[in-house]
Amino acid sequence: MASDSQVKIQASQGNLKYVSLVTLTVQNAALILWMRYVRTRDVDEMFISATAVMLAELSKCVIALLIILYQERSVSKWLDHLYQNLILNPMDNVKVSVPAFVYVMQNNLQFLAVSNLDAATYQVSYQLKILTTALFSVGMLNRRLGALQWIALVILMCGVALVQLQSSTSKGSDGKESKHQNALVGMIAVITSCLMSGFAGVYFEKILKGSPQSVWLRNVQLGFLGTIMGLITLFVKDGKEVSESGFFKGYDWAVWLAIMLSSAGGLLVAVVVKYADNILKGFATSAAIILSCIISIYFFNFQLSIQFVGGATLVMISVYMYGRFPYVAPAVTEASSNA
Repeated sequence: MASDSQVKIQASQGNLKYVSLVTLTVQNAALILWMRYVRTRDVDEMFISATAVMLAELSKCVIALLIILYQERSVSKWLDHLYQNLILNPMDNVKVSVPAFVYVMQNNLQFLAVSNLDAATYQVSYQLKILTTALFSVGMLNRRLGALQWIALVILMCGVALVQLQSSTSKGSDGKESKHQNALVGMIAVITSCLMSGFAGVYFEKILKGSPQSVWLRNVQLGFLGTIMGLITLFVKDGKEVSESGFFKGYDWAVWLAIMLSSAGGLLVAVVVKYADNILKGFATSAAIILSCIISIYFFNFQLSIQFVGGATLVMISVYMYGRFPYVAPAVTEASSNA
């Protein structure tokens, strides 16, 4: 009976692994495509992107709170859990405030990037976060990379460079050069966002591994602190426009959907980290790139070129290589151990 139950548990975890990966693939592609759509569509009033970033952080916090409530099975236990881990541990909140601030800045840059780059180009270029994450992991976590992983990072840079070569010479998504679109601004936003993503991800991993708090509790902290910092950023950057036009200027169902997709992304990553390995995450990334390209062709008049196909292929190969060939420490021989 015990073996049967173990088999069922393993089968259930296997199903969760693939379901979470498929969901993450769809979410990754849908988020970028939808962000591109809501930032480039023809509307009377365009929403203020900083308000969407703040609301996405708030949504992430609320969802994580509900998940913890479900786990605790009691409102009193839930409140006590939050009190013990958040109120009585203020210095821990200070540590989490660092990645929370960086994530808010990164999310604001994502809106800037998709406003200036087509969805497919952004999806491929954003894989530079693998490079920045690897470099920060080596520097902050003393992690070792295998020779093939370093080669994969070089291939990744070559692939993104090819894609950007097309982006710098191509027209807007409607076949004409858009006066509101600047590929250089978009690429600078992507690179800066990747740097922030790499730093925040590694810093957050370091916090997770050095404390007993759950991923969901960390998401409550990130969401709550991100909401506060997002509000501060909003009024520093767009305070005048908010006071004149209102917080919800330009909002409709499409903007709310973009916010929900954004907040769901951070929570999905937590599930994937728990149930999937790097190889499967690499496949999910490649699938999201392909899906974004296909949808961009049909709905955004995106035109494939030899440079883009070659660059995207190199990026997908590098993503697979980086996850498939991790660093393996050399085995300690008996002679060396006795020396």
